[in-house]
Amino acid sequence: MENKIDWISLLLYALILVFGWLNIYAACYDESHAAVFDFSTKHGKQIIWIGISLLFALGITLISPKVFSQGAYLIYFAMLGLLVVTLFVASVTKGGQSWIDFGSFKLQPSEFAKFATALALAKYMSAPDIDYRQNRTKLLSWTIILIPAVLILLQHDTGSALVFAGFIFPLYREGLSPKILVIGLVAIVLFVVALLVNRFIIVGALLLCGLFYLFVWLNKRTRKHYIWVTVALLACSLYTFSVDFAFQNILQPHQRDRIYVLLGKTTDTKGTGYNVYQSKIAIGSGSVFGKGFLNGTITKADFVPEQETDFIFCTVGEEWGFFGSVAVIALYVMLLLRLVTLAERQYSRFSRFYGYSVVSILFIHVFINVGMVLGLLPVIGIPLPFFSYGGSSLMAFTILLFIFLRQDQERTKPI
Repeated sequence: MENKIDWISLLLYALILVFGWLNIYAACYDESHAAVFDFSTKHGKQIIWIGISLLFALGITLISPKVFSQGAYLIYFAMLGLLVVTLFVASVTKGGQSWIDFGSFKLQPSEFAKFATALALAKYMSAPDIDYRQNRTKLLSWTIILIPAVLILLQHDTGSALVFAGFIFPLYREGLSPKILVIGLVAIVLFVVALLVNRFIIVGALLLCGLFYLFVWLNKRTRKHYIWVTVALLACSLYTFSVDFAFQNILQPHQRDRIYVLLGKTTDTKGTGYNVYQSKIAIGSGSVFGKGFLNGTITKADFVPEQETDFIFCTVGEEWGFFGSVAVIALYVMLLLRLVTLAERQYSRFSRFYGYSVVSILFIHVFINVGMVLGLLPVIGIPLPFFSYGGSSLMAFTILLFIFLRQDQERTKPI
């Protein structure tokens, strides 16, 4: 007998969706176009996107979950093809080349590539003969992740490409060594430190750490320890000296400027740092309880660019205050924890892996979006799931979520 769709997840999804629309309405509010169903406005168009997304959600619940597992590779390769096409037909918008223009509306394939990659990776990792301890499995799984990520990077959509790093968490759940997580964390720390501190000082500090580990931390030292420490020191040193080259030649000029502003190396409240500067003013002016719905002076004056999309959270901070901001974050935390619970109760390895992929994608989006609005992370342009204005992101996130909820409906049946 088929289980009912998880109503707790549905309720949290609906609450985030409704509260998101209210804030889009506030961010775009214009007394001359105040009607809720004025489809010439962004809040009116968002109603259309919500309606279409709900139709997708309903359609997914009526489809057998086997369709997604059996057609995972087909969906994945179709999406790769669309990403390739995007490179040739997309027009350049705000420095990126990730939107296909269909006249009355635009489509961003990179948003849909996330759930397609999650399906393909779940399909591969759920094969009976798969063991993540084998090098072949590791190579193929990371290939599945990197191909769409590289295609998206070629579109100059760094934010969407970074989301694919989140697949490390479901892989960790399936047996990826914790050492990989440590290496990733060390790489991030060294990258940031290398932009702030002289490279030779960093190498000296690394050498001291290596000596401390060998002669103080370890009670017994073997030849193997000496070799591994030497290799690690050489790798970290080479990586440290390569940071500047990568920073200057891979990142776009505006991305470098944003990182410099974040790290405090430059101050540019009228240029690169303008968005974050105004965003923090808006959030700070909301104080504890906020100014009230439609009473945000900074929001109404349109001081914050992209305040209905990437910077929608600053509207929450100004009009709903600290408590409203905490409430939004709490809704996301509850949704993520609920999805983890659902993932852990799956009988199918495919469903479990896909469930953790959903959690990881949503978490990365929330973490980066809120972090950049608060000035804690560089601005890279990434929407707040189910909350920000935009048809592509809302539809893609809805499909991503409801495929998993559909899997959960039949969790007692092998897929």
